[in-house]
Amino acid sequence: MTLEKTPLKDLYLAKGNAIGDHRGSFERLFCSKELELPLKNRTIVQINQSITTKVGAVRGLHYQKAPFQEMKWVRCLEGKVFDIALDIRLDSPTRFQWFATELSPQNHTMMIIPEGFAHGFQVLEGPARLLYLHTEFYTPEAEGGFHLLDPKLKIQLPLPVSEMSERDQQHPWI
Repeated sequence: MTLEKTPLKDLYLAKGNAIGDHRGSFERLFCSKELELPLKNRTIVQINQSITTKVGAVRGLHYQKAPFQEMKWVRCLEGKVFDIALDIRLDSPTRFQWFATELSPQNHTMMIIPEGFAHGFQVLEGPARLLYLHTEFYTPEAEGGFHLLDPKLKIQLPLPVSEMSERDQQHPWI
């Protein structure tokens, strides 16, 4: 597994390496030793999965407020998504800047999103099944979000939006 920096401080991509033969393949999805730089003594406390079936559907931008901020690792196990991380750290020189990349089983990429970022995605090929590893437990009263289509963010989605939850439509604009 190799670690790549992104233009946003503390936001990383981890590239896996599937080893295959005539029977199929094997790939390490997470290794605390190989990912110790972004992990920095944090512990994975929760693992979640989302399945989104419709191409063009969006989820996010979601985050948890202090003191329940979380680091999360996001990997696409089926389908293909345009995965987005938005820097919302108050003291960051890149506040409200975003980074996005395509995640799919074929590219073996995982986005490592630190505390102080909001996360969302758009389905490019469905169904899209995402695996999330979290360093904090889900806390409903700490939920926060920003509207993914806020024109001030200038997030350039690859497809027209086909679906967005009512909850995500209610998120504030910056």
